[in-house]
Amino acid sequence: MCGRFALHANPHVVALQFGLQEDPGFEPRYNIAPSSDILIVREDRNHTRLADFYKWGLIPAWAKDTSIGSRLGNARAETVAEKPAFRHAFKHWRCLVPASGFYEWKTEDKKKLPYYIKPIGGELFGLAGITEEWNGPDGAVRTVCLITTEPNELMRQIYDRMPVIVAPDNYRIWLDGGNKDVERLKGLLEPYPEKKMEAYAVSRAVSNARNEGEALIVPVETP
Repeated sequence: MCGRFALHANPHVVALQFGLQEDPGFEPRYNIAPSSDILIVREDRNHTRLADFYKWGLIPAWAKDTSIGSRLGNARAETVAEKPAFRHAFKHWRCLVPASGFYEWKTEDKKKLPYYIKPIGGELFGLAGITEEWNGPDGAVRTVCLITTEPNELMRQIYDRMPVIVAPDNYRIWLDGGNKDVERLKGLLEPYPEKKMEAYAVSRAVSNARNEGEALIVPVETP
């Protein structure tokens, strides 16, 4: 799964990488957890890319209430096109989630040690996401979940899943709402090349979702 990530890039850099017409407004965050409002990039019907904030935790349009969102923070690449909770969103409402890096926990001697995983020499990923709009008594609730896949060799040393990272060359294909070619889309849900990523241990303070700040991504020595 992917249960925590960070976004601390310059908003202007985010706009350039994701083809936005203006800089998105956001504050640096180093410990983004499910149920948070997170920055997403989507395309409208005119293929204009827009930045929005959606709640992390998918609520399908057919859900009776919002409680299901707490269980749908991630969707598996292997089944996202078939499972009832995800298949409509996968076909029609795909997005990218800008991230500077993400966290995963490695179990060693019955202890869980957090690692920060990021691009080598850069500060941005585009994570594959799908979105939905649920209409409730208080109006529309817009939600998102991240897609995970099998780990690459780097991630395999830490955990058995990783988020899908969409290469910039594939942003257009992924975001195009008119693209209903499910098999072609599923072909993008592959592990990102490990040679383009790095991982290092960080403070256990990140395990508490209430903690924030740049200190959470500072490398620490492993026990």
